[in-house]
Amino acid sequence: MDTTDVDLGERIQKVLSRGGIGSRREIERWIGEGRLKLNGAVVTLGTRIKTGDFLQINDRVVHWEKFTVQPTRVLLYHKPTGEVVTRRDPEGRPVVFTQLPSLTASRWIAVGRLDINTSGLLLVTNNGELANRLMHPSTQVEREYAVRVLGEVPDAIIERLKQGVELEDGVAKFNDIRFYAGEGANKWYYVTVKEGRNRLVRRLWESQNVVVSRLMRVRYGPVVLPERLKAHSFYELDAKEIDLLVEFAGIKEEAVHTNTKPDVKKTSQ
Repeated sequence: MDTTDVDLGERIQKVLSRGGIGSRREIERWIGEGRLKLNGAVVTLGTRIKTGDFLQINDRVVHWEKFTVQPTRVLLYHKPTGEVVTRRDPEGRPVVFTQLPSLTASRWIAVGRLDINTSGLLLVTNNGELANRLMHPSTQVEREYAVRVLGEVPDAIIERLKQGVELEDGVAKFNDIRFYAGEGANKWYYVTVKEGRNRLVRRLWESQNVVVSRLMRVRYGPVVLPERLKAHSFYELDAKEIDLLVEFAGIKEEAVHTNTKPDVKKTSQ
């Protein structure tokens, strides 16, 4: 069991991954490159950090104390179009993090991104290890989208998108495409992908000269956007729901410290 010893402290990569600085593997690579210093000395693998220690990455101070163990929280946020998934936007556009409840001892981490013109399900959590696991390419987490396209889509194009097409950053495909509805100019489809590449769903359709007029993420792995959750609102998973997500991500339950308070479930209006 991977537990914390109060006297010896915690491994640095564990603390920083929890805070969303990077995955454990990334931080171990940074350690190997000599980019971390603890109390002025270059960090080596296996180094632990404890209360009062002074940590730097690339000579910049890291206030790591806020990444100490906190109960894991996960929000399902219904992102509207027009909001950007960033903490600050130089163009002054609305950002999703201003819509979320404030945290005192950690920060919210978005599980993947949605571009400004895409709405729907955005998972956010204060557990960096959980976020990294859900986003890592090796996890192959399915993302499902509802897509409205303009005009008829021939069967040959559907088959091509399922088999794979060449994009500027490599071959990509839809793992599934299902026609949903539409009798006029607009047609609705449900599509799934297992990658988080930038604008992948739009680019796949555009590669076949199909115009996407609306795009909405409705599922991320086992988590589905609740039908009654309005745009700009969030729903907080309860302890049992978090345990299921943690199990799906393949993380040991005791390493997550899930919140067991009965009143943790709520939605914003």
